[in-house]
Amino acid sequence: MAAPSTNTQTMSQEGDESQEPQTFKDLGIIEELCVACEHLGWKSPTTIQKEAIPVALQGRDVIGLAETGSGKTGAFGLPVLQSLISQPQRLFCLVLTPTRELAFQIKEQFDALGKAMGVTCVVIVGGMDMTQQALELGKRPHIIVATPGRLVDHLEKTKGFNLKALKYLVMDEADRILNMDFEEEVDKIMKQLSRERRTMLFSATMTSKVNKLQRAHLKDPIKVEVSSKYQTVSKLQQSMIFIPCKHKHMYLAYILNEIGNQSVIIFCATQLSTLKTALILRNLGFTAIPLHGKMSQNKRLGALNKFKAKERSILLATDVASRGLDIPSVDYVINFDVPMHSKDYIHRVGRTARAGKSGIAITFVSQYEVEVYQRIEKLLGYKLDVYPTVKEEALVLEERIAEAERFAKLEMARLNEKTGKKGKKRDHGDDTEESLGVRNRINKKKKFKK
Repeated sequence: MAAPSTNTQTMSQEGDESQEPQTFKDLGIIEELCVACEHLGWKSPTTIQKEAIPVALQGRDVIGLAETGSGKTGAFGLPVLQSLISQPQRLFCLVLTPTRELAFQIKEQFDALGKAMGVTCVVIVGGMDMTQQALELGKRPHIIVATPGRLVDHLEKTKGFNLKALKYLVMDEADRILNMDFEEEVDKIMKQLSRERRTMLFSATMTSKVNKLQRAHLKDPIKVEVSSKYQTVSKLQQSMIFIPCKHKHMYLAYILNEIGNQSVIIFCATQLSTLKTALILRNLGFTAIPLHGKMSQNKRLGALNKFKAKERSILLATDVASRGLDIPSVDYVINFDVPMHSKDYIHRVGRTARAGKSGIAITFVSQYEVEVYQRIEKLLGYKLDVYPTVKEEALVLEERIAEAERFAKLEMARLNEKTGKKGKKRDHGDDTEESLGVRNRINKKKKFKK
């Protein structure tokens, strides 16, 4: 078979707005799926859905470039399901994602959209039991949502499992998959798939790696692009605070106390920083919970669910949570540490101001992060406003913060000692909850106040 064409057509977004499709039915989506969209609260298609769905329904390969929170899951999910309904087949579609959390979220969308049609979907990711996953694959589901590493494990080790009859391949957050050094795994997966498949590649950015993947594995694709440069949504209020590194926790507590019982995601650079900051905030009486890559998959999902259910108002996360996660109501995003890669800033702040809602993003910039922060402003093309604070009110908290930091240091030493004695990796996300339980009960009347 001839090599896939490297030509890429680009869909223009110009034209008569009055003729633009306003409903999913206008896009060519069948009645059953339109009803499923209504049940999910999808009242009208997003821009990327308007551009990508008609092309995908024609059976063309698609490259979709769109900002985070733009509705990409619906843009590939609806065409895949419509094609599946018209030609039912087991092991019909594979969706590759960079993170476990995003995989579970995509499964939820497929389950909701395909429930009435009896569509089956499984998640194949690391951190879960391989034997149980092999049993689920043995039932030959319609759709597999997987991270590349674990899928390769099953292709190589699970007897009788292959994807040679697959009709659709979707790569979501393709730039992130390739930036996480999954190129080797992706190549192995591609070699196992039929060349007759349809491929949809969705990405926030068109990197050189994504372009190389497109040239090698897509046939005469149509590119749909709804954002030509890095940008944040218009309803997002962004600001920054320049503060000494040693005062970061002090200003964080001050701001959290000022904004009250709002839903907040705080992004930290490392797993250690999320754990330490969670311990400090919990000691001060805030309902904070950490989320990072070293937690077991069940605990990561548990942390997310507690935050979504508003049992915890503050989620402290590494960049494992910055992309793809759909948490409906996040009021604030606080960058406790400036992200090293400027593009990650866009993905972090994209956790708020979603689906037409407003949101606020605040970035802490210390003396060590000025250069990295300036690269973000260059990418955005404008300078951020300074977030209003009263220095004297923040500094009043110095003694309380010092006490909380001492507690956090002792508690982290205890957790490390526990790990050593057990001789195996402990789930520090769970330990944070467990160890703070007694202390919080003691301090329950001591709710943090300025």
